[in-house]
Amino acid sequence: MSAVDRIVVVGASLAGWSAANALRGEGFTGLLTLIGDEACEPYDRPPLSKAVLSGRLGADQLWLPRVDGDVEWLLGTAATGLDVRAREVVLADGRRVGFDRLLVATGTRARPWPNPAERGLAGVRVLRDRDDAARLRSALAARPRRVLVVGGGFTGSEVASSCRELGLDVTLVHRGPAPLSGAIGGAVGAVFADVQRDAGVDVRLGTTVAALDGDDVGRVRRARLSDGDVLDVDLVVAALGSVRNTEWLAGSGVAADERGVRCDAACRVLDPRGAVVDGVFAAGDVARWPHPLHDGGLVSLEHWGNAVEQGATAAHNAVHAETRAHTALPAFWSDQFGLNVKSVGLPSLADEVMITQGSPADREFVAAYGRGGRLVGALAVDSPRVLDGYAALIEARAPFPPVLNAPDAPGDPAPVDAGFPASRTR
Repeated sequence: MSAVDRIVVVGASLAGWSAANALRGEGFTGLLTLIGDEACEPYDRPPLSKAVLSGRLGADQLWLPRVDGDVEWLLGTAATGLDVRAREVVLADGRRVGFDRLLVATGTRARPWPNPAERGLAGVRVLRDRDDAARLRSALAARPRRVLVVGGGFTGSEVASSCRELGLDVTLVHRGPAPLSGAIGGAVGAVFADVQRDAGVDVRLGTTVAALDGDDVGRVRRARLSDGDVLDVDLVVAALGSVRNTEWLAGSGVAADERGVRCDAACRVLDPRGAVVDGVFAAGDVARWPHPLHDGGLVSLEHWGNAVEQGATAAHNAVHAETRAHTALPAFWSDQFGLNVKSVGLPSLADEVMITQGSPADREFVAAYGRGGRLVGALAVDSPRVLDGYAALIEARAPFPPVLNAPDAPGDPAPVDAGFPASRTR
C-alpha cells in the first residue's frame, strides 16, 4: 500500500461511500478524494420513494454515517473526463485531479421524459435524488386532483403506493403486461396488478403516453394515452428507468457505454479489447461484470446491497495485490401497498416460475425462478425469513423445480412461463 499515495473515488453515493469506508478499513492512510456532482455528502436513496414522499421522513434525515478518517470532498462539480495516461480526472470547472488508483462509482440518473417541450411543463417530475424527492413531496402535499405515474417498475410502483397512502387518486401507465414485469416477470407481476387495483390505483397495462398537454401558463393538464383515452392530471411522475452515468468516460480508452462500465470479476475496469486498465476499478449501478450465476454473462445491478458489497470489494482490490472476486448473491427489497417484497438471485434470467410456498391470493407467498432446469432466483412477499434457504439452494446450483417439502406448499405446484419480455438480454 505504500506505493499508493492518492485514491480518487468518482461518485459520492452509496457505492462510493462504501468504497471510501472500506479503504480506510483496509488500512489505506493516503489522500482519499471523493468527487460528486451533488453538493451534499452521501445519503440513503431507497426511502425517497417511500418514507419521504409519504411524509414519514424528511429528505434531510437520510445521511449516511461519515466516512472514517480524513477525506477530501469535491462536491457539486461533476467529472467530465478521464485521462488514463496522465492518471487524471477532469472536472466540469476545469480542474484536473490526479490519482494513483481510481474507483468509478458514478451510478445512474433518472431517464427523462423523452419530449423536451413536454418535459418542461410544470408538474412533470422524475425521482432520483433528494431534491427530486423534496419537490415531489411538496407537489403531493398540494393535493393534486390526479397523479399520473408513467412506468410500473419498482420506483413507479412505490410512488403509486405513496400516493395512495396520502389518499390521492393515481393512475399508473405501464407498457408491459404487468407492474414489475421487467424485474419479476409477467406471471408474478400479475399478482401486483391485482394488489395495486385493490389499493385503488387505476392501472393501465400495455399502454403508453402519446402526449402531454399543458395549459396557457405551461402547467401539465392532460395526458393522451396510446389507447385513445385522455386523462385530466395535475402531476406526472416519469418513472421510465435509469441512464448509467458513463458519458464522462468517452474517449478515455475505458470500455463504457449505455449499458455500464465493463469490468472483470475483481471490479477491474477493462478496455475495449478486454484488457485490464491499470489502477482503475468500478462498483455499484454503473458497473457491468461477469456473475457466476449467469455463467460468465455480464450483469449490472441497481441494488442497495450490491453497491455496498461491490464498493468494498473494489476498495480491497485497489490496495491489495491479491484480488478477490465479487460474487455476492444479488438481493433486493421493496415496500409497497403494505407488502414487503424481497428477492434473491437473478429472477430476470428465468424461463419458468412457480409458487412454492403460500398463496398469492393471501398476499403471502414465495415464487421460485428457474432457467434450463436450474434454480436462479426466488421472490418472497411478506415471507422474508424463508429466503436464506433459497439463497443457499441458488448458490449450490440446485435443480428447478426445487425439492422443499415445505408445509405451506400449494397442493399441486407447477411451473409456468415466467413472462419476461422476449427482448431482454440473457
